[in-house]
Amino acid sequence: MIASRLVYSLRRLWSLERFAPGLRVFIALAGVMLWSWQAGEIDSMIPLFLGVIASALAETDDSWQGRLRALIVTLGCFAVASLSVELTFGHPLLFATGLALSTFTMIMLGALGQRYATITTATLILSVYTMINIEHRDGGAQNLWQGPLLLLAGAGWYGTLSVLWCAVFTHQPVRQSLSALFDELGAYLAIKASLFEPLRGYDRERRRIELARQNGRVVEALNRTKEMIFARLEGNQSAGRRAERYLRLYFIAQDIHERASSTHYDYDALAEHFFHSDVLFRCQRVLKQQGRSCRALGRALLLRQAFDHSESEQALSDLRASIEHLKAQPPQVDEGLNHRLLRSLTALAINLAELERQLASADNPDPRLDEADRKLFDRSPHGWREGWQRVRGHLRRSSPILRHALRMSMALVAGYGLLLLIHPTQGYWILLTTLFVCRPSFGATHRYFRQRIIGTVVGLVAGWALITLFPWPPLQAAIAVLAGVIFFINRASRYVVATAAITLMVLACFNQVGDGFGLIWPRLFDTLMGAVLAALAVFVILPDWRGRRLNREAGAVVAAARDYLGEIRDQYRSGKRDDLAYRLARRNAHNADAALSNRLTSVMQEPAQYRHDADEGFRLLVVTHALLGHLSTLGAHRRSGSEVFDSDELEEAFDTLSGYLDGIAGALAERRMPPVLSPPPEPLAEALERLPEDADDARRLVHTQLALLCRRIRALNEAATRLLGHEPRDEDRPERQPATAQPAVDEGDRTDSPADESSPPSAAAATGRHALPPRQ
Repeated sequence: MIASRLVYSLRRLWSLERFAPGLRVFIALAGVMLWSWQAGEIDSMIPLFLGVIASALAETDDSWQGRLRALIVTLGCFAVASLSVELTFGHPLLFATGLALSTFTMIMLGALGQRYATITTATLILSVYTMINIEHRDGGAQNLWQGPLLLLAGAGWYGTLSVLWCAVFTHQPVRQSLSALFDELGAYLAIKASLFEPLRGYDRERRRIELARQNGRVVEALNRTKEMIFARLEGNQSAGRRAERYLRLYFIAQDIHERASSTHYDYDALAEHFFHSDVLFRCQRVLKQQGRSCRALGRALLLRQAFDHSESEQALSDLRASIEHLKAQPPQVDEGLNHRLLRSLTALAINLAELERQLASADNPDPRLDEADRKLFDRSPHGWREGWQRVRGHLRRSSPILRHALRMSMALVAGYGLLLLIHPTQGYWILLTTLFVCRPSFGATHRYFRQRIIGTVVGLVAGWALITLFPWPPLQAAIAVLAGVIFFINRASRYVVATAAITLMVLACFNQVGDGFGLIWPRLFDTLMGAVLAALAVFVILPDWRGRRLNREAGAVVAAARDYLGEIRDQYRSGKRDDLAYRLARRNAHNADAALSNRLTSVMQEPAQYRHDADEGFRLLVVTHALLGHLSTLGAHRRSGSEVFDSDELEEAFDTLSGYLDGIAGALAERRMPPVLSPPPEPLAEALERLPEDADDARRLVHTQLALLCRRIRALNEAATRLLGHEPRDEDRPERQPATAQPAVDEGDRTDSPADESSPPSAAAATGRHALPPRQ
């Protein structure tokens, strides 16, 4: 009994996402410390420690072959950067010029992809670490090679450990990522269930914002998982059975996400009509149980245990019985409305049943995947030409990467000037703080500004107390190792703790070879100066609000929705097939929507006087979320073309909707007045809703969703017009629609891809504002 509990506890510990990186850092730093003490080279401990940290900061998830290639590139960049600093450090003008050019170049190279951005950022950090080492040893020209070699030795030691770790435990990160993905899906389903609350006057707008925020987390988890799987399948199409199983689980998560994000009808209309029935409670129960099943699946993957989802199966059976009971009852109000809503509930039950089937298959995924259906799209550049084209595409003032590169270059040069002017010794903390605090957006910089200062103060106080209480050098070295581990475990989620830990590590390390107490006030003073410098840079040098063009992001969202609609039409023509073209269009649509959400989140963190276009941006974002919800429904219910797509009316509806979206996307991209909607979308919506009673459910669902899309077009056109700074024409103002035609404001979702930090209309929720369009 005790042994089984111990095994379970160890398995839980091993399953933690940050445990393995923390253990690697612990082994690397402990190895450096032991070697330094064993060889009597205590002075070498600081550059070796800094090399380990820089290498760990440059680490990205990959196969062991990919990690080995990345390590070679990283060590090459580190060598060039460190030697350049050594050669130019004594020549201020030359050093400042090199600092500006290298900073600009490295940040621009980050446009090639996240892997390159991570390596180049770590290279900049190592450049400052080289300055720290120069000041630490107070060496001259005769020590030119000593510092770079020690830094590279520490980086190579950790890199070698990382490559070996990846070779032995290659699938552990994928399993952790899949577990986190299904956990986020479970949270998404739980929030989605709250929209089915059968209450009058229920605040669904707040729930929709929460759902949008969670949708961003799901998208991020999908993208992270996709990149991990692709790294292990890249160039290895005969990958092992486990890699293939994880790929199938990823596709299952994609399908669950699409079905969970679909919108079948307006929730307010459902709550009003079925107020005296239990059917919406049944819908709620199914979604909640399926959310719990997703989370249980995530835990089962992580702990390699059996997966049971019998409770959600029973809830689905109860929902079907409730719908059949309603169908057998005579309608109490408008018979046509009753039939439409019952059909929507039936379609919802079908969708949930398919979602349940996907959950059931997750325990033993179907090994049969067509070659076209198993492909993942690689967004990394192929060759120098494509890489240069990607970088060149950001050589424009509106590019956030170019603006950040210019801002960071000027801020570091200004920091170097301050270092020479007022603090020529140990002033490198100014540059290091500026490098960590200055972020691409004002909101992120402001957040790191506060956290860096608080963490530094906490770390200095803790460091003073610990090195006073424990003066024994080996114990202080152990404190430095543990502090380094704490830094890496918390750097992505608790930046205050991470900053305090790295500050403690620095004090403990320097106290081994000198006076750590002498660093306390310089570190605090330089941190304050570096943080203020970063804040001033992001506020003064090409600030976000001066180069912001929300119309471009909005145009990209609408254009991606148009392309997604086109792929859906092709699927209805030829039959359901989850090929790369369809999944790519779906992913691009949701990624574009997430990009607009991220931008709006950043806008809401800017000074109040610069948020003048935020409200209109949120109005448009809510409409695009609604569009994606209906597109997701069409995608989730794809059927054979011969069953549904055999009428000119549907062809005309798809063509007309595509034309509407194309016109609005072009107007947003070119910043011109959106076109008059011709023909008006309302008559087309009414025509689509007029179907004979004997029409099958599959055809009726397509007609209903296309009609709901049509009824959203006018609201989209008005939101785009207002975002561009115009007043809508009288003919463009949305007419008040009856409740039966109201589409729900819900989030569509994607299946494969990114986002650095964000969540959809989370900014509105975070600020307590509901920048939502008026109910129509």
